[in-house]
Amino acid sequence: MTLYVLTFALSLLLSLYGMPIARQAALKFGIVDAPDGRLKHQKEAVPYFGGLAIYLAFLMSLAFTFEFRQDVLGIILGATIVVMLGLIDDFGVLSPTTKLIGQLLAIFVLIKSGIRIQIAALPEWVDLVLTVFWMVGLINAFNLLDIMDGLSAGVGAISAACLLVAALIQGDQVVAFMLAALIGSLIGFLKYNWQPARIYMGDTGAMFIGLLLGAMAMIGQFPSTHPLSLLTPVFILGIPIFDTLFVMYIRHQRGLPIFLGSPDHIAIRLRHWGMSTRHIVIVSYLATAVVGVVGLMLMIVAYEVAWGLCLGTVVLLLALTFTLKRIEVKNGRDINGETSLEERKRAA
Repeated sequence: MTLYVLTFALSLLLSLYGMPIARQAALKFGIVDAPDGRLKHQKEAVPYFGGLAIYLAFLMSLAFTFEFRQDVLGIILGATIVVMLGLIDDFGVLSPTTKLIGQLLAIFVLIKSGIRIQIAALPEWVDLVLTVFWMVGLINAFNLLDIMDGLSAGVGAISAACLLVAALIQGDQVVAFMLAALIGSLIGFLKYNWQPARIYMGDTGAMFIGLLLGAMAMIGQFPSTHPLSLLTPVFILGIPIFDTLFVMYIRHQRGLPIFLGSPDHIAIRLRHWGMSTRHIVIVSYLATAVVGVVGLMLMIVAYEVAWGLCLGTVVLLLALTFTLKRIEVKNGRDINGETSLEERKRAA
């Protein structure tokens, strides 16, 4: 346990130390999200490079406290690919197709390292297809979730904490160390990303979080006396997954391309419902924690109780979907004059 705490503390300190440096570097080279009077209405330019500082804090804390094995090296290499991909994309020079190809390359590295979904009842090719969909979905889910100060990083940290509990239950020290490092680096970032944000993680950090959590969820075995425990990682990562599915559903209903930027996210709709950014972020944290605890409970409760938890959660999410769907949203600027990060990225 001492080494877990040391890894967490080291990554936290490195993140806290690195964020101001990353901020200064981004400002020096003009890698910023600047107000333009049209869609970008923040008071001053906000620099990127927060994702790069998260990545470096995570990597260096592991280097000092941990011995790497093959699957860990596979995760780090895959994460490095998406970090470089996101860094280039933060300059606004990558097309969606190029970004997807880069993500698939990172996923290939994971699969080659033996990190993939393994369900004994399914053929191997089905496991591989599920792995690709799972990873592409999560990488982009956290990227789509990055629309408010503190939202994506905080949800990622809470999801990582739930996965950490699952790893400790399983006795998987490797995953536990990596999750402790990730949590520390994200909390350090949140000090500078809490509203009003002084630095953004950009696509670099959002895709990095999605890949790490998706990969470490696949490594876990989630043992139980019933097969519903296989849904544990789905629940733990349920909020970003639900937000992505909700956006896809709304855009399909409106006849819009699924990957077109639009103010259809749950957080944006809650803003139009009258909630402040900080309240939305806190509610999202609570929802992530609650759904994550449900996922953890699937590992320890009886089969009948697990079914009840699954059905109850699905019913609540469906009710929330139809409630949120009725909220009227405005394009571009929300009711308080703020603009989503997604809209800012689209305008850059």
